[in-house]
Amino acid sequence: MSQSSVDIIEITNKSTAQRTRENLVVAVLLLCSLLAVLTTVGIVLSLAFEAFRFFQKVPFYDFLFGLEWSPQTALRSDQVGSSGAFGAVPLITGTLLISTIAMAVATPLGLLAAIYLAEYASSRARSYIKPLLELLAGIPTVVYGFFAALIIAPMLRGGGESAGLVISSESALAAGLTMGVMIIPLVSSLSDDVINAVPQSLRDASYGLGSTQAETIKQVVLPAAIPGIAGSLLLATSRAIGETMIVVMAAGLAANLTANPFEAVTTVTVQIVTLLTGDQEFDSAKTLSAFALGLLLFVITLCLNVIALRIVDHYKEQYD
Repeated sequence: MSQSSVDIIEITNKSTAQRTRENLVVAVLLLCSLLAVLTTVGIVLSLAFEAFRFFQKVPFYDFLFGLEWSPQTALRSDQVGSSGAFGAVPLITGTLLISTIAMAVATPLGLLAAIYLAEYASSRARSYIKPLLELLAGIPTVVYGFFAALIIAPMLRGGGESAGLVISSESALAAGLTMGVMIIPLVSSLSDDVINAVPQSLRDASYGLGSTQAETIKQVVLPAAIPGIAGSLLLATSRAIGETMIVVMAAGLAANLTANPFEAVTTVTVQIVTLLTGDQEFDSAKTLSAFALGLLLFVITLCLNVIALRIVDHYKEQYD
């Protein structure tokens, strides 16, 4: 056999081995992707199955549009209060109220911090400020809860009394303000990365046309970074909706249907934890309602994702 034939055989063997390794890597990646998808499908199916059992006991309309939440059903049918109230509207209202307050705090502070770090701060100042901001994300939520219960809530109550306002010791405002501080790093860090990713050539072109730095940031940098900023705001909103410990310690457990931030409210996640705490029978409507709330929370989060994607697509088309 000639040397050229040997070389061709060796090259063929190496190519075959390389294709085999590549196919193996592709199979592993595909398996990981399918595992993530199947996990999501399994979560949704488990929630849907238990929620369906709940809706066999409680009508869907009463759950979704009911104005009272009192799931304390009795053990026997002859006891007082044997039929609980499972209206989720107070829980949805409380969740949206606290999340709105939190985002009203985190959005301007986080975006302004990101703009400063990306466009104005020196390298030395950035090296100190950004780690300090991100340190807020590493503080346990129970610590934020203590801070809200011991500092923020009494401060708000005292300030309200001085101004002639009645503010409850446990209020949506206290929980929302504390939660807003907690999620500032999510907005600032991600928005900072997105703003830094905007090509420098866009800034240079704006400066070449005579724009100031402030005009360049407002009219060039921020429009280019809006899709990423929208993603950071979505992540922060999801974090606020899913928070539990701060709400328990600062806003209470009362399912009040109110838009007053000075009153005590509760959220969907808090009630899920409350319903599944202790020894529970999974045949009762009280326990099964936790799965219906979980499915409702999943749908709300899904809708937020869809809205955010629409916003991102709109601004991408407009910018392009």
